[in-house]
Amino acid sequence: MTRNHVATERVETDAFPAADRSFGFLVHDVSRLVKRRFERAARHTGLPITRRQAAVLLHIARSEGVSQAEVAVWLDIEPIALVRMLDKLHEEGLVERRAHPTDRRVRTLWLQPAARPVVERILEINMTIREEAFAGLGSATRDAMIAALGSVKDNLMLQEEAAAERSATAADPAAEPLADRVAS
Repeated sequence: MTRNHVATERVETDAFPAADRSFGFLVHDVSRLVKRRFERAARHTGLPITRRQAAVLLHIARSEGVSQAEVAVWLDIEPIALVRMLDKLHEEGLVERRAHPTDRRVRTLWLQPAARPVVERILEINMTIREEAFAGLGSATRDAMIAALGSVKDNLMLQEEAAAERSATAADPAAEPLADRVAS
């Protein structure tokens, strides 16, 4: 029996289900294992990038001309961390930064010709990992799981947006309706 299976056999009670079988822990563990599988496969094939760098390349491939700021938001990372990643990808000859045609403050991102085979390899690795992860599950189960996770993500994103709006309103008294400010 592997260590992972032993960890899931902890005693559960009604009040305290085994923590590693809860939704959040499972999602985190799946994410961690996918990242590990990707990075191992990338190293094995000589692909000179991390999973996060691969995510940047895939995002640029889907939306060439995207701004650096949009990619940072999409990856939920600080812009300076993205700049370091982009520096590395540029050094590898994979990404080009260009000035925005109408806003000189904005840098847009484009794939270099050398990135095309790298993107193809990333997609192949991703497909292999997906097949490994879904082994033994029927296509209907796969589709339902992906749809359910998409709904969970959408729900959480709506909650995040609402929380951000509440925070912005609380930080800016001028954002309160005039009647509320006068009544205070």
